[in-house]
Amino acid sequence: MERDSQGRRPRFIVLNRRSMIAAILLIAVLIVISTNAFWRMMYPIHYQKNIQQAAASANVDPLLIASVIRVESKFHTQDVSHAGAVGLMQLMPQTAEWIAEMIRNQKTGSGAAVNRLPKDAKKLASPEYNILIGSWYVKSLIQQFQGNEVAAIAAYNAGPRRVSTWLKGGVWNGKLDDIDEIPVGETRHFVDRVFYNYELYRKIYGRDPAWKPVSTANSTTS
Repeated sequence: MERDSQGRRPRFIVLNRRSMIAAILLIAVLIVISTNAFWRMMYPIHYQKNIQQAAASANVDPLLIASVIRVESKFHTQDVSHAGAVGLMQLMPQTAEWIAEMIRNQKTGSGAAVNRLPKDAKKLASPEYNILIGSWYVKSLIQQFQGNEVAAIAAYNAGPRRVSTWLKGGVWNGKLDDIDEIPVGETRHFVDRVFYNYELYRKIYGRDPAWKPVSTANSTTS
């Protein structure tokens, strides 16, 4: 290779070598971030078994439950809000007891599971109990709003009575595309964040059979 009068290699050779290294590093980064494992690391779901089992018992999408947990507590079990909401799904004690009583009326499945748990004030912070009760609450709200998950999630934050008033009064139509119509900023933000995470989780985890809703999983295997 020719050198200049001072024995130095041409500058373009050095630049080309740097460009090649940069290109190789860029390709490596693109390969890494295109893998599902990378995105699972960036957006992990904790308490996976608890979420999957509770969602299956309530017949609700486990990724929707995971999305609520991420927004409510970021998977921190000891979170207690200024209003007194407790645990991963930020449940009010009175609401939790009402849902627990509804579940206890079952003779098997979740009813038996609830009856096995200790009946003291600390139980609501337990991931197993909190996710189970929260999943059933989400399911009850979805049923109350005739299958409208968006309205149900709004009610999870603002309360079903308030959301019903908005819907009946034409304040909001219950659609995700029109959440700007929700008159309470906290609820508007909550719904937006839950469904942002829900779509993200569906892209990352949605192909995994363990994260498919029970009804969907059953239909694909039948």
